[in-house]
Amino acid sequence: MKIGFIGLGTMGAGMAANLQKAGYQLVVNDLTRQAASRHLNDGAIWAETPKAVAEQCEVVFTSLPTPADVRKVGTGENGLIEGFKPGSAWFDLSTNAVDVVRDLESILKEKGVEFLDAPISGGPRGANSGKLAIWVGGDKAAFDKYQAVLSAMGDQARYIGAIGAGSIAKLVHNASSAAINVVLSEVFTMGIKAGVEPLQLFEAVRQGASGRARVFDRLSNQFMTGVYDPPDFALRLLHKDVSLACQLAREVGVPMRLTNLAHQELTEALNRGWGHRDSRVGALLQQERAGIEPIKVDPAKIKAVLEADNK
Repeated sequence: MKIGFIGLGTMGAGMAANLQKAGYQLVVNDLTRQAASRHLNDGAIWAETPKAVAEQCEVVFTSLPTPADVRKVGTGENGLIEGFKPGSAWFDLSTNAVDVVRDLESILKEKGVEFLDAPISGGPRGANSGKLAIWVGGDKAAFDKYQAVLSAMGDQARYIGAIGAGSIAKLVHNASSAAINVVLSEVFTMGIKAGVEPLQLFEAVRQGASGRARVFDRLSNQFMTGVYDPPDFALRLLHKDVSLACQLAREVGVPMRLTNLAHQELTEALNRGWGHRDSRVGALLQQERAGIEPIKVDPAKIKAVLEADNK
């Protein structure tokens, strides 16, 4: 079975590589051939267009930045829809808008093709290691048919309902993540400005009730070190995800007070020109507002705190 994979960026590259490690033959496409060099060297076949990918494969995976990109690859000129044979399946691994995935599912079904939304969570490290959640919405039979393929990319591939269910789960996850990041930035900036040394504060609160649930470990890689480059997950992408979550909330009539505040924080950071930096870079805004120096704790000392729990 040949598997199509389009979008070999930060996340897609690792997932595609894991499919190859599992023994699957890939047909790949990206904006540039150079993006696929790693996979081509490992035996993948290059296709010049999404249409050419679909013509050679019974199942295609896409990992793309925005809903507009997914539409273009799927239904634009030389898109997947022009190459799919009836009975094929398309899993979109991107974080997408619910209305877009439902629309695409309807369009593809008329061609005898199953479209499933299958957004992922785990970051670049998860994409590379295979420790990745994949939340799938769409036809259950199609999920069952390709579950082994999904499991070659992520250790937590889960069917959760009809088309759109995967995207809803991803938006819930990422919007809550954005809001938590804002709250953690607020309270830690307060504690540090009030006089507690950053590492001492971090080490202490990790042992409280919330801390033992490891909420505060979210601070260890960026907030505590002051290192936001290269990104684990780019600010511009989280801004897009939270925008989609706020849009969905408006569509279904749900108030989202804290999430909208988090969205404003992300927008302010984006307007600083930080879109390419890690999504948690907004913490610098809070430190600036508080009038304190940017927090920079030695990563080795943070690692020692984290590893002490395992002794």
